[in-house]
Amino acid sequence: MIAPELVATDRLTLRPLLASDAEALFPAFSDPELMTWWSSGPHASVEETRAYIAPDGGYAEDWFAWAITLRGGEALGRVGAGMRRANVWEIGYLLRRDLWGRGYAREAVSGIVDHLFAEKDARRIFADVDPDNVLSIGLLRRLGFREEGRLRGEWETHLGVRDSLIFGLLKDEWNA
Repeated sequence: MIAPELVATDRLTLRPLLASDAEALFPAFSDPELMTWWSSGPHASVEETRAYIAPDGGYAEDWFAWAITLRGGEALGRVGAGMRRANVWEIGYLLRRDLWGRGYAREAVSGIVDHLFAEKDARRIFADVDPDNVLSIGLLRRLGFREEGRLRGEWETHLGVRDSLIFGLLKDEWNA
């Protein structure tokens, strides 16, 4: 995992995700309903979460990972971004369910989108979403992402084989 720069929004500080964030993030990663749409099932222990978010676990070398915090406090969730090709980035995010409805996920993802377009010279950002994850689809659409396609039988997860919807956003669309 590559250590990312700090990203600040109106209410949030997005800082590098650390193994020590495992205790704060375990409620999210152990939540069966929240983890329904993740690529793996709910975590059984804090140690499993720590191994997943540690620099040597859970992430490829080309991924940035940020902890979503209220001005540097404990981790409320995470946002990740990986460069898939020159100037093309994939994003993913997770927020504790007890914090939904406060706009934190939208603010965090928006902050990372701004950062990738402005600081990493991204021309396109995309997200891979399960077709039944209506809340994530709604968030992406509110941020201006467009549905670009469906990949049938794309992922084999704890739920079985699942399709993926690809949502994309171009730099020109974000800046418009």
